[in-house]
Amino acid sequence: MTTRTLKFTIQYDGTDYVGWQRQPNGISIQGVLEDALAPIEGTLTTVHGAGRTDAGVHALGQVASATVLNTLDERTLARALNAVLPIDVRVLTIEEVEPDFHARFRARAKTYEYRIVNAPFASPFLRRYVWHVPQPLDFEAMKTAAGPLLGTHDFAGFQGTGTFQASTVRTIHALDLEDGGGFDLPFVIRMTGDGFLRHMVRNIVGTLVEVGGGRWDPWHLLTVLESLDRTQAGRTAPAHGLFLTSVSY
Repeated sequence: MTTRTLKFTIQYDGTDYVGWQRQPNGISIQGVLEDALAPIEGTLTTVHGAGRTDAGVHALGQVASATVLNTLDERTLARALNAVLPIDVRVLTIEEVEPDFHARFRARAKTYEYRIVNAPFASPFLRRYVWHVPQPLDFEAMKTAAGPLLGTHDFAGFQGTGTFQASTVRTIHALDLEDGGGFDLPFVIRMTGDGFLRHMVRNIVGTLVEVGGGRWDPWHLLTVLESLDRTQAGRTAPAHGLFLTSVSY
């Protein structure tokens, strides 16, 4: 039978999931997508994600790929999947791509956004999607602190504790802080890079918040970068403020 390779663009609320990757315990985004596709394919088919988002992390533009046998047109297949997927996971688009396309290995860059409400309280309607930091933050100090992270560096000091990567060198193409513009409105820390270590974005955000709160001066992130020592960085920011927004190919 003839196969074809499909590229899926997906949104999800990661609150109730153990992350992207299928695991023995807990419900994963990959798992619910593969389970939704299985009756259409007649067999379990692996869906490869561009980013292995952690438990609680959300996506506005996750990209996935799969090699399939079914002959449904892309729009009909998207409707069929959305009809059976949980309401907090949606397939936005499907397109046929070249046979050797792989969502993870072909990705050139990923963009993440981290959202913070820096106010005495956060709206209950935002609580699943922002980190509420009530103490005042020095926004300009955080912007200054972020500057040295641009470019290609060894980010071992910002990787998740207890993790191992063959190489911890990554390139951050853009790192912007965008003021929410008002009380109880989130400000956004946006990062685009060729790849990210486990917990790297959340560890950078946590360290920036420590700078904004006055614990460290703005040049402390450069110190962490040069030290290659995770213990020099700040806390890991909570997962629920993080969004994978787009993947570039």
